[in-house]
Amino acid sequence: MRFNTITDSFVKRLVSIVIPVIFLFLLSQEVSAQEPPPRPIVVTVTSQGLSFGAFTHGAAGGTVTISSGGLRSSTGDVVQLGLGYLYSTALYEVVANPGTVISLLNGPDVLLPGSNGGSLSLHIGDSDLGSPFVTTVAYPVPTELNVGGELTVGNPLANPPGSYSGTFDITFVQE
Repeated sequence: MRFNTITDSFVKRLVSIVIPVIFLFLLSQEVSAQEPPPRPIVVTVTSQGLSFGAFTHGAAGGTVTISSGGLRSSTGDVVQLGLGYLYSTALYEVVANPGTVISLLNGPDVLLPGSNGGSLSLHIGDSDLGSPFVTTVAYPVPTELNVGGELTVGNPLANPPGSYSGTFDITFVQE
C-alpha cells in the first residue's frame, strides 16, 4: 500500500505541474484547422500609361519599343525625338497575399488610330516581373508591375504625323 500512496502522490504533483505548463504552451501557439481561403487579387491601373514619346520616321518605317525596364529603342528609319514628350511603361499595382502566383495574358495586337489618319499596330510586351510571377510583399502592400510594348510604324502615307492612342487588354490570372 505504501508504494501506491507514494506513486499516487507523485502522479498528482506531476499532473498539477504538467497540465498548467501544457495549457500555457497551447495558449501561446496559434492554432488553425486550415489555411484561410485565397484572397482575390486587386489590380489597379495607375496614371502611368504606356507611352512611346515623340518620334519621326522615314520612307521605310520600323518599330519603337518600350522595354519592361522603361528603356526606349527603335529600328528601321524611326528616329526618337525628345520634344518634351515623355515615354513610359504601363504601370499596374497588384495587391495579393504573399506567395500568390499570377500569370499575365496579353490581349491581341491592337490598331491605334491616328489624329490625322492612319493607324499604328501595338504589340503588348512582357512585364518586368515575368509571367507567371509570385507576390512576395505582405498584404495590402502593392506589387508594382511594369509592362512594355512595341509599335510598328509604316511609311509616312500610312502613318502621317499626329497623335495615336487607344486601349489594350491584359488579363491577370490568379493561380
